[in-house]
Amino acid sequence: MDGQTDVISDVLETMRFTTLIFGRFELGAPWAIRVPKKETSSFYVLPRGSMRLRVEGVEQPLLLSAGDIVLVPHGSAHVLDDGSRRTLPARDVISSEQLRGHLSAPLRFGGDGPVSTLVSGCFRFSAGVHSPLLSAFPPVIHIPAHDLRATPWLAATVQLITAESSAPGQGSAIILGRLADVLLVQALRMGTAATGSKGAGLRALADPSIGAALGLMHGRLKEPWTVEGLAAAVGMSRSGFAARFHELVGEPPLQYLAGWRMTKAAQWLLETNDSIPQVADRVGYESAAAFNKAFKRWHGTGPGGYRRAQQPPPSGRASTPDGG
Repeated sequence: MDGQTDVISDVLETMRFTTLIFGRFELGAPWAIRVPKKETSSFYVLPRGSMRLRVEGVEQPLLLSAGDIVLVPHGSAHVLDDGSRRTLPARDVISSEQLRGHLSAPLRFGGDGPVSTLVSGCFRFSAGVHSPLLSAFPPVIHIPAHDLRATPWLAATVQLITAESSAPGQGSAIILGRLADVLLVQALRMGTAATGSKGAGLRALADPSIGAALGLMHGRLKEPWTVEGLAAAVGMSRSGFAARFHELVGEPPLQYLAGWRMTKAAQWLLETNDSIPQVADRVGYESAAAFNKAFKRWHGTGPGGYRRAQQPPPSGRASTPDGG
């Protein structure tokens, strides 16, 4: 439909996600890793062997085989092990702090049993940036190597991550970071088809009508959308559209639109030199006063104060006591 935009790209670019760490681990059974709850999203690629993953709050453990990918989107505490025992002695569990930076030389530990190879990384999104499309993810996303939904591109990305991490050289950290970015986007594409039994989140993009409505909102942000107007644009009744949108996205259409306008406004305040009235116009506000009020309601401070608080002082002025 005319006017749509790439919603996944818009969300990820606005949230400014970064890849934090990489590590390659050679794990001989029996082995176990405990990762405490944290602010980042973890992902694991299993080039060789098998493992079991138990995520806090998830009743059933996951069993992973060679070639599988798994994401823990919300930073939930979890335990990975070789699956050979139900109860793990504390001495067999290590802290995630020990998993940082093992790229040039893999971390090896465990017993003398079958060896599994694990590649690990983390994603972090900008503080204070929220998207219901991502927050509605389930606690864990498992992509088996044999999953028919997985495209050849996803398998190729896994192979490249495996090859680069097994023989790292100059620039490997950057290469692996970019490959991880690709991995995340491809996983999100698959997430449009399966983001949990309740259906909220990125699955909304797979719905022809709701996906089209999201494309219109993101692509024509300043347009004075109404529920009636969006419903008509995607060929649905007002009530049917409102109910379906809420079901799949997790909040009403205009609430989603208002939140995304404030998210984009915050991004433009930090990344452009546009005046506050110009930013207000870009996100659909004819009145700067109305925009100021809405922005303060969402972010807790006005747009001018937000811009000043988030940006560093000019070069050469930071050390002066009075700021002059």
